[in-house]
Amino acid sequence: MNKDSRKAYWKENLKYLAILLSIWFLVSYGFGILLVDELNSIRLGGFKLGFWFAQQGSIYVFVILIFVYVRLMNKLDKKYNLDE
Repeated sequence: MNKDSRKAYWKENLKYLAILLSIWFLVSYGFGILLVDELNSIRLGGFKLGFWFAQQGSIYVFVILIFVYVRLMNKLDKKYNLDE
């Protein structure tokens, strides 16, 4: 892999990381702390939605983001011929 390809690969990887970490931050900090009062007016399974995001939702989203990252990186590896 030449230097330009390495730079492009790393740039795309950082873009994916920034997007996924932003989603994680929004869900865990934004929904679980900042927007909790607004979300608590909605109920999910008998629980207030703000409480649910703070206790369960952020964990579920984090696990989903891990699988999304794996899928994105597999596609990126294939694009740059780094797949196994």
